[in-house]
Amino acid sequence: MKKTSFKIFVVVCLLSFANAFIGCSKAKVSAVEVSTAENESLPEAAEMSVEKVDLKRFFDEYKVEGCFVLYDKKENKFTRYNSKRCAERFTPASTFKIPNSLIALETGVIKDENEIIKWDGVKRDRAEWNRDHTLDSAFEFSALWFYQELARRVGEKRMKKYVSDFGYGNTDISGGIDQFWLRGNLRISPDEQIQFLRKVYENKLPVADRSVEILKKIMLAESNANYKLFAKTGAGRNGAKRLGWYVGFIERNGNVYYFANNVEAENGNENFMPARIEVAKKILNELGLLEGK
Repeated sequence: MKKTSFKIFVVVCLLSFANAFIGCSKAKVSAVEVSTAENESLPEAAEMSVEKVDLKRFFDEYKVEGCFVLYDKKENKFTRYNSKRCAERFTPASTFKIPNSLIALETGVIKDENEIIKWDGVKRDRAEWNRDHTLDSAFEFSALWFYQELARRVGEKRMKKYVSDFGYGNTDISGGIDQFWLRGNLRISPDEQIQFLRKVYENKLPVADRSVEILKKIMLAESNANYKLFAKTGAGRNGAKRLGWYVGFIERNGNVYYFANNVEAENGNENFMPARIEVAKKILNELGLLEGK
């Protein structure tokens, strides 16, 4: 009887110990789960994307092909016309004056927006190019010779590093230090234009705040009580066709909207040059970003 009692006692003790261990383990697991749940950050709002086929009518009005993309920062929302083309890469043409300005300021080849570079005396097709320019006026009139001179002063090694660090399009600057964004191999898509502009505005590039502030000054195209429009045009070639850009961002009601308009037309299309800007502005008006309160 004594041996049996002792065995029963041992079994009871072992069962009690096991239950206590399991209970403690469960408590620890629960504590870990609660701690993890409390420390998890909430996921960011999902990115939204809307395709607006009806925007085609603005391109048709000017007899051009193209695409348009807008990013609403506050809503984390993209609005596109012709999404497939928005993802295709094209020569940046004069929209490269945006990163070129930043790189020139960062490397010190020009000190600010007011420094003058003397005209080289070569007469060009656009009369407004045939004079001395500052960074500010050269950006406004898209003076090609001025930005070619900046690029030569920057040099291929530094230019390549900055374009790569910026993650600008395909980052390929082959084709000549003063030609690569025109007739060389550099390519960027409308969607990538938006990505780059966001990095500019949000100071996420490896450049000084001062350089970004100067860039914003020279990019300012329109300003009124309702909004500020910062933008740059571009014109180049896409094979046998003419290629046009109008890219930038809008500050309005405490929000920022980034946009890229891309147009293409046959040679001889007289609507091509105005279409770059006017199609974009008509779409921006349609979306309620340039007019009213």
